[in-house]
Amino acid sequence: MEKLDYEQMNGLSLAYIGDAIYEIKVRTHLVSTGLTKVNDLQKKSRHYVSAKAHAAIFNLMRDDHYLTEEELHYFKRGRNAKSYTKAKNTNVVAYRISTGIEAMVGYLYLSGQSERLDQMMDWIYEQVEQGRVDDAKTK
Repeated sequence: MEKLDYEQMNGLSLAYIGDAIYEIKVRTHLVSTGLTKVNDLQKKSRHYVSAKAHAAIFNLMRDDHYLTEEELHYFKRGRNAKSYTKAKNTNVVAYRISTGIEAMVGYLYLSGQSERLDQMMDWIYEQVEQGRVDDAKTK
């Protein structure tokens, strides 16, 4: 893979990469649980990949003091980026938080922190599977 300078990338570019990485990790996780029907996989994935789910996940991360200062920095870089895309099926706040989560994932991936990224994804799977994400309010 070509080495990209994540420190110089804007928040939306980090989110673009992070979105793809997050999606493939969630899909791989869901298939590994034994789900085989595409319709079931799609329904289940919404608990992980929607903007509303990302906002709930971020609220849990914040409340549990889960993120490092550096991760929070890259989250904010994505959240605060000026996007010219409109939020679909959600409010602007949840959409921006979702972009922040994706930028943070992009940062972890591009900076080679695969162990931390895997740890974070395992934490996310656990929160969703325990029902904490559905119960969390998007503040």
